[in-house]
Amino acid sequence: MTAPRRPRAHRPSSGGKVFRGVLDSRPYADPPLSTRDWTTIPPKQVRLDDLITTKAELRLDVLLAEDSTFFDDMFCHVVEWQGELYLDDGLHRAVQAALHQRVWLHVRVARLSDDGNWLNAAT
Repeated sequence: MTAPRRPRAHRPSSGGKVFRGVLDSRPYADPPLSTRDWTTIPPKQVRLDDLITTKAELRLDVLLAEDSTFFDDMFCHVVEWQGELYLDDGLHRAVQAALHQRVWLHVRVARLSDDGNWLNAAT
């Protein structure tokens, strides 16, 4: 059995003064983590300018929604892979933090080994 095929990694475009870089897709396999799996990862703080986003577009209605975290994890989801931190979910929260001139963000970090194994996946 062969390993799941991952998208070809590509170089992120500049993240300006907010993010380290911006991609339009994940350069790694989709995380096999359920919402419950993510909640078992303790949150920690990371700098916004250490993050590479995996979404190049942001919906304004999501950014401006007052209850944007009501039905979701209140912490952003980050994947650590090949020495980089990728913002997998929570771009609107990160942009809101930047608009409020914050440089730190509370996130949950799932680790992916270089060979493609999820190190904190419960599966």
